Amino acid sequence: MKMMTSLRPLRSLAALACATLLGAAAPAALAADYKVGFITSLSGPVSSLGIPYQKGMAAAQAFKADIDGKKVQVIQLDDASDPSTAARNARKLIDEDKVDVIIGTAGSPGALAIAAVARETKTPLISIANANLAGEEGAWMVTLPQPAPLMVSAVVERMKKSGVKTVGYIGFSDAWGDLVYDALQKSAEPAGIKVVSNERYARADSSVTGQVLKIVALRPDAVLTGTSGTPGALPYLALAERGYKGQIYGMHALINPDFVRVGGASVEGLLAPTGPVIVAEQLPADNPIRKVSMDFRSAYQKANGAMPTDAFSAYSFDAWLIFLDAAKRASAKAEPGTPQFRVALRDAITSTKELVGTHSVYNFTPNDRYGSDERSRVVVRLEKGQWKLVP
Repeated sequence: MKMMTSLRPLRSLAALACATLLGAAAPAALAADYKVGFITSLSGPVSSLGIPYQKGMAAAQAFKADIDGKKVQVIQLDDASDPSTAARNARKLIDEDKVDVIIGTAGSPGALAIAAVARETKTPLISIANANLAGEEGAWMVTLPQPAPLMVSAVVERMKKSGVKTVGYIGFSDAWGDLVYDALQKSAEPAGIKVVSNERYARADSSVTGQVLKIVALRPDAVLTGTSGTPGALPYLALAERGYKGQIYGMHALINPDFVRVGGASVEGLLAPTGPVIVAEQLPADNPIRKVSMDFRSAYQKANGAMPTDAFSAYSFDAWLIFLDAAKRASAKAEPGTPQFRVALRDAITSTKELVGTHSVYNFTPNDRYGSDERSRVVVRLEKGQWKLVP
């Protein structure tokens, strides 16, 4: 009996110690991790872009996986290149997984579909496809790929220097094709260049012979496409088959190895605008984008076992940098995982100032959801399968 009595104080002390330890651990257990919903196209016609985006996100996580010691969880979904699936994925990530932000997706139509869900649920969207919505419709999104007018103006400047007077256009029959065509119309006329065609095709089409025959018949000095990825090679293949000898231009959405492989000799000499990351080693040593781009390449090598050869993976990396920077500032105002944090995060993203990425030095405002300026563009030429900086 005496032994049992003597054990009671020890048991009480052990219980108190356990309670104290649990109490001390409670704040850490309750502290929510940041959650990022990542949507890309790992299958379907946009997968030639979506897979590089996925590899870029892997590089981003290899570069930095926490915010002040707090883990960032990434939940990835494949939208199969379908805008409806992209929207469903966004709703699942927001309603079920309670993500703080969405990064995605590979195609402009899918990004616009996600933007509608983001607006409805008041969840920030960092679009890694070129998509833009004006006013309140786009109040919960920012877009990382350089805007079509900024990049088209670089192409038109190059055309003017080369003496181009007429240009034929062929692009996708979707939002991206519209963006490039509208930008071309606005830039070409002041430069004294006439746009003589507006041909379109779907991303899943296997032939553009009819459209290209119409363009070739007009004998333009140059042809510009508003396309992307592997499907973007079709017009160049068809132009080469028809013996077209004029100058060929493209947009930054073409900069990936699958496009180069499929296009082959038909895309040799192509001129296109792109982000500085593509020719990072050719940039001046004092260019701030050079250092971040080289850091990206190292992280990509670590995560994927090879060096990057495309422009798209770097957009995912930049989206991650923007999120990390904004989330750190937003966490001073609200706890991750709450509606209040999503509002604070949106406000922090849209007030980003001079954040150096691989494609641009980003500056956002609530009324300017493209963060890029002239520092985000260079002109490159495809020479023997390699992109070379054009002075």
